[in-house]
Amino acid sequence: MTQTQFTPRVFSGIQPSGNLHLGNYLGALKRFVDMQEEDFETVYCIVDLHAITVWQDPEQLRQKTREVCAGFIASGLDPAKSILFNQSQVPEHAQLAWIFNCVARIGWMQRMTQFKDKAGKNAENASLGLFAYPSLMASDILVYHATHVPVGEDQKQHLELTRDIAAKFNHDYGVDFFPITEPVIGGAAPRVMSLRDGSKKMSSSDASDMSRINLNDDADAIAKKIRKAKTDPEALPSEAAGLEDRPEARNLVRIYSALSGLDVDGVLAEVGGKQFGAFKPMLADLAVEKLSPITTEMDRLLADPAEIDRIMSDGAKRAREITAPILRRTYEIVGMVGA
Repeated sequence: MTQTQFTPRVFSGIQPSGNLHLGNYLGALKRFVDMQEEDFETVYCIVDLHAITVWQDPEQLRQKTREVCAGFIASGLDPAKSILFNQSQVPEHAQLAWIFNCVARIGWMQRMTQFKDKAGKNAENASLGLFAYPSLMASDILVYHATHVPVGEDQKQHLELTRDIAAKFNHDYGVDFFPITEPVIGGAAPRVMSLRDGSKKMSSSDASDMSRINLNDDADAIAKKIRKAKTDPEALPSEAAGLEDRPEARNLVRIYSALSGLDVDGVLAEVGGKQFGAFKPMLADLAVEKLSPITTEMDRLLADPAEIDRIMSDGAKRAREITAPILRRTYEIVGMVGA
């Protein structure tokens, strides 16, 4: 069988189920912006279908969807260079997901650790969508024949499932139709941790707003949160090895590294020996410098929701130019009449 040559294409998405925060920016948005300047076609999505696997207030879902779109653009994403849209406007995502529901095995889904984490002890009460959403995630990626996906460590299992689904589909139907997508793991701070607990990932679902820096926080709020961030009594080390058993210190140094563009060793060469009383104001000033323009631009964009909706609608039309023929060919391969 001839090996298919796939167009180098990146796909990724963000859920509109909470406030965008520093972790989203450093772990995702900043990387997305960088990748649109590389030799890829870039497709980015606000995954509103994923959001409703748990209950969402409809008005808040609409507002959060627009906020995420504004966050993409304010972070530097160019809708003319990248395709940017909300998932529900491209029906091929859900249509291909059904095909993949019939390819994936229940045992594969039961191994997904994120379902166990989100469903908790009362898994019987979780939605079927929450159980099956890794299949939709695979569809999100493969309906574009995406060759690369930027992922954090916590999403690697879902990408492995995507690769399994692609391989099983290709094997079952004797085709080389879906690519075996490659992960892109990297960035100076791929996992930004809570400001209150360095062992937990920064999250919009954390009950404490002091645990995260939101992209809509003003300069005073940013500085206050960094000033009150949990630390330890020791001075900063001069080498990265000295951060090994100091999760809060490691987190703040990594944040400084990611915002400054210096590697961790470069940061510690500058600040090694300083107490947090001296380092925190440096980090606060840097964070305000880098994040305040994003906050200002998000506010400007959100003042005109009709323009945000127009951008997403235009992106959806461009997305469907890719997805419609891929879904149609999938249906033909599976044996659907009229495809």
